[in-house]
Amino acid sequence: MKRIVLKLSGESLAGENGYGIDPASLDWTASSVVEAVEAGAEIAIVVGGGNIFRGSHVAAELGIEGATADYMSMLGTVINAMALQAALESRGVETRVQTAIEIKEVAEPYIRRRAMRHLEKGRVVIFGGGTGNPFFTTDTGGALRALEIGADALLMAKNRVDGVYDRDPRRYPDAVRLERLNYMDLLANDLAVMDHTAATLCSGENLPIVVFDILKPGNLRRVLQGERVGSLVWGAPNGANGGSEEERRV
Repeated sequence: MKRIVLKLSGESLAGENGYGIDPASLDWTASSVVEAVEAGAEIAIVVGGGNIFRGSHVAAELGIEGATADYMSMLGTVINAMALQAALESRGVETRVQTAIEIKEVAEPYIRRRAMRHLEKGRVVIFGGGTGNPFFTTDTGGALRALEIGADALLMAKNRVDGVYDRDPRRYPDAVRLERLNYMDLLANDLAVMDHTAATLCSGENLPIVVFDILKPGNLRRVLQGERVGSLVWGAPNGANGGSEEERRV
């Protein structure tokens, strides 16, 4: 894979605390991205904001309308984007932050062709602000940006979850990891990987989705090299003629 979009949840930056930015988790994530850049990949990153503010969880409690709460969450993603930019640039990696909500003092506005040009020049592009619209998750933002910039795959980086399971592995020790599944498996079985809008976007354009644990050493690099890491969501139903030759190589 040459060009990818890496979707980072806010929780992956929070570490064990579950809130805020954990320096060790930020450092490890940045180190993984640097390793992938050095391997020659073009990397764009979409960051969530759940470690700063999760609008859907607190809107009702605080008496804030849903749209306002979602805009507050979008601003949280910009905080995470700036933190990741600082961590990458301290390691000598040139980056650009682009936001779907215009904040000219700290980031570029999202412009598709400019983002693609940055990637061609070897810069890491970090997308903040989700889609720029309320009622859409950053998962949908990740799928949308991946399709817009012509990415080869959408990589869903999880925190200590190494793939897609038939049920929550944190609650059920006997949960089974699914190494290969198709989009309909994801949608019909309501597997907690990404929201349905994001999965439907990927399905419509046949964009591969890889779900993996980014905190395991070397995992991001291994995914980019085509090794079987985590779970792959793509194409034909499980077991249908074994999938295409291209699919078996991913």
